[in-house]
Amino acid sequence: MPALSAACALLLASASALAQPASTFPVVTLTAGIYLIKAEVAATEQERQQGLMLREKMAQNEGMVFVFEAPAGVCMWMKNTLLPLSVAFIDEGGKIINIEDMKPETTDSHCAKKLVRYALEMNQGWFKQKNLKPGSTIEGLPRVR
Repeated sequence: MPALSAACALLLASASALAQPASTFPVVTLTAGIYLIKAEVAATEQERQQGLMLREKMAQNEGMVFVFEAPAGVCMWMKNTLLPLSVAFIDEGGKIINIEDMKPETTDSHCAKKLVRYALEMNQGWFKQKNLKPGSTIEGLPRVR
């Protein structure tokens, strides 16, 4: 009987893990003026494709930074992404180029207005609440691994 209980507990734990994906991304601390951001880093093609898909919640000052090998024309979409997000497109020097709001589970493209090295996704409205705009700077951005 104990083996059956252990098997049931393992099955329930596995099902719970599937419901809310565990983060396997490295985390860095970024700064935006006086604000600290705990950002998961998506630096490989596979990590960037996964992004924040299937996440059901994200804390107030948490986000995900997408790192590209070189400045590029970048577009983001929200397929299988359950949270409303805002994305800041950021150049190599850390300056925000533009910010776009994105609706959950859509395939609309949201694109950088110039070549960028980073895209930072936060809960929708986060940048506006913090009065961060194009021209604001994000510090502590990681380089490609």
